[in-house]
Amino acid sequence: MRGPLLSTRVSVALALLSCTAIASLHDRPARAAVVEPVFSAADFSPGAPIDNPYFPLVPGPRFTYAGTTTDADTGETAHEVEEDSVTNQTIDIAGVKARVVHNTVTEDGEQVEDTKDYYAQDKSGNVWYLGEDTAEFQRDDNGNIISTDTSGSWRTGVHGAQPGFIMPANPTVGFAYAQENAPQDEAIDQAQVLSLNETLTVPFGTFDNVLKTLETSPLEPGVMENKLYAKGVGQIAAFEDLDETGQPRTRLDLESVTTSQGSIPLPPAEWTGLAGLIALGALHVAQRAAAPGSAAAVSG
Repeated sequence: MRGPLLSTRVSVALALLSCTAIASLHDRPARAAVVEPVFSAADFSPGAPIDNPYFPLVPGPRFTYAGTTTDADTGETAHEVEEDSVTNQTIDIAGVKARVVHNTVTEDGEQVEDTKDYYAQDKSGNVWYLGEDTAEFQRDDNGNIISTDTSGSWRTGVHGAQPGFIMPANPTVGFAYAQENAPQDEAIDQAQVLSLNETLTVPFGTFDNVLKTLETSPLEPGVMENKLYAKGVGQIAAFEDLDETGQPRTRLDLESVTTSQGSIPLPPAEWTGLAGLIALGALHVAQRAAAPGSAAAVSG
């Protein structure tokens, strides 16, 4: 669920060059031109739900991802936890009412990033990424924040920024698309669909028919990331900083989906779907706890 790979500044003319940079990956489809989606507020219905099967955003749940990050330069590791909370808040961006998703990132218990991402679904079922307000924190040895970097924050229509798809309505293998195109705000990213039939196990469960993408940015053509999405859930993993063989130096897996039903008013139909997702998560947790060799099973 987290936003695109990078927030970086570069000429729009470079946006197609990253296809060459990632051609060496063994699972890279045939080179495809990157589609720049044409944005129009008239293509959106006010208040329409975001119910794309691969990227549903029902207000209420908090998605928690975790893993060990490895610095490619120093080799230092840290335990990273990322939380995405789908809020009941909306914001008007370029004439479209966008859903606010609040993202926080911590490393070894210290917050290093705080972001609000903005999404909306058009009448055809494409989920658009309309902007973000992001802040990255630098801390001293005592954990005090000494600087805040907001570069990469952008909104559709400001400084010429153009939105893109975070998830197409009908993803097909090989389809390449812009996710954000805001060069004046240091934000240009794109993705390509690699597969629709992956099987992946994460702490939250095992999923089949998983959609796998490859994300790149022309500012850092050597930096690549896979994201994996399961129908009815959304993003279940991110494989970050791929090496020359396509293996991730950092992997963040979906660990849990939680919510407090009484905290946000929702239509009954939406709570029904959300309740099923939370129940699925609780079942997976119980199964892991009862599995032979688990801490709970041993202690019990």
